[in-house]
Amino acid sequence: MSVPVLRCAVLLGVALLVGCAGDRPAPAGGAAAPPAASTTGTDASGLTEFQLKNGIGPITEEVVLGAPDRELAEEGKKTFEQKCSACHKMGERYVGPPLGGIVARFGPTFVMNMALNPEGMYTRHPDVKKLLGEYMTQMPNQQLTPADARAIVEYLRSQPASGS
Repeated sequence: MSVPVLRCAVLLGVALLVGCAGDRPAPAGGAAAPPAASTTGTDASGLTEFQLKNGIGPITEEVVLGAPDRELAEEGKKTFEQKCSACHKMGERYVGPPLGGIVARFGPTFVMNMALNPEGMYTRHPDVKKLLGEYMTQMPNQQLTPADARAIVEYLRSQPASGS
């Protein structure tokens, strides 16, 4: 794989690992919608409460995950193997952070926004900036669609949490 693809995968992992701790439900379809009025206030970083929790990107409503979708997870696995696996492993640090259990830790919306908008995340989101400092590699934009990102989330949530 090329260095830009590797960097992209690393940044995706970094962004995915950066969100707030704790399990969060994710939207099933991953459809974008304007943020609710309560999410428009900003903090010192200039980000809204929603952006701090769910990342900066085109997904502006929390994604709520339903029952596992094996077919969608298979699609996500294929995309992950093509675009992400050069930099990410499930249970170990590689070029990017391990992604096993990432959806449970950071939520599907955050993970999707990291996959869809890595540049915005590592330049503006305080948690992703910290991860960039740790991994020292910017994730390249893989030009994923929201449907691609949602499928990757489905695949990632089917993976066991990493031991690290």
